[in-house]
Amino acid sequence: MEIIEKIKMGKRISYDEALSLYERDLFELGELADAARQKIHGKKTYFNINRHINPTNICKDVCKFCAYSASRKNPKPYTLKHEEIMDIVDDIAGRGITEVHIVSAHNPETGLDWYTTVFSKIKAKYPKMHIKALTAAEIHFLSEEYDKSYDEIIDIMIKNGVDSLPGGGAEIFDEKVRDYICKGKVTSEQWLTIHEKWHNRGMKSNVTMLFGHVEERKDRIDHMMRIRTLQDKTGGFNCFIPLVYQTENNFLKVKEDITGQEILKTYAIARLLLDNVANLKAYWVTSTVNLAMVAQEFGCNDLDGTIEKESINSAAGAASAFGVDLKEFVGLIKNSGFIPVERDSLYNEIKTW
Repeated sequence: MEIIEKIKMGKRISYDEALSLYERDLFELGELADAARQKIHGKKTYFNINRHINPTNICKDVCKFCAYSASRKNPKPYTLKHEEIMDIVDDIAGRGITEVHIVSAHNPETGLDWYTTVFSKIKAKYPKMHIKALTAAEIHFLSEEYDKSYDEIIDIMIKNGVDSLPGGGAEIFDEKVRDYICKGKVTSEQWLTIHEKWHNRGMKSNVTMLFGHVEERKDRIDHMMRIRTLQDKTGGFNCFIPLVYQTENNFLKVKEDITGQEILKTYAIARLLLDNVANLKAYWVTSTVNLAMVAQEFGCNDLDGTIEKESINSAAGAASAFGVDLKEFVGLIKNSGFIPVERDSLYNEIKTW
């Protein structure tokens, strides 16, 4: 059966078929991905009103793609005090923001107790605040640092108020590429194991993919196939988030940015391949707001949120340091021909704008 016919009939595609889609016309892919998107979500585009907090940039790991951790490329180490974090949470809670997204570096000085204390403080003061915190890479770091199993770390997190896992640290699952860009970090197998354990507790998480650096198309498809396999098993992934690599201030020395066409093809193929992951996010922080709006036509039904402040990707050149204005965000979605729907962290609809 010809692959386009297969896709139109809603049949699952293989690794080889997905890889072959990169050779197809961009607009043909967009049409197929948009049809798949509309079967699930219609014209709805989801976003949430959230705040990112990055508590520290001091890191024991040296990932070549990273411009955030304190190093020769970013010689300004910092660690927020609990009081500073709570001041931020007090401010956003007072303005009705319902999600705080806490991820940062692997700092031996901000250990397990440091994190659990701040999580429990947030949850005690704001029981309805959704805490999305600690990537699988951070869980692996804490596991090694404190000689505890993944299960022990996960149970401690849940006990202290963490509601869902972000998708960071996945990077690219291909072991050779991963060894080159982030040697010593959590492995692909470990990352997937941590999320499987999280899902087995009835909890939800996201999953990312960093692309546009030294990986090849085949590595992206392999990455998505591993996601699909775990999702078949657990059903725990809320959203797939392809992150566009940022070229500034890091050690990979990628000379040319990935093209907008290649980004849109990757989004579209992700929508067609990941038939069991409901939501596909065009993370405007790494793709730019303008391309994220176009991505709605290429299978993406989620644009993340207002963010307010972001330190990790902006350190590498992304225009995300101070978030985006809510009214402007909603207006852009409407002007793109889509329906802006505010959601909570678990994709329950709050308000149609």
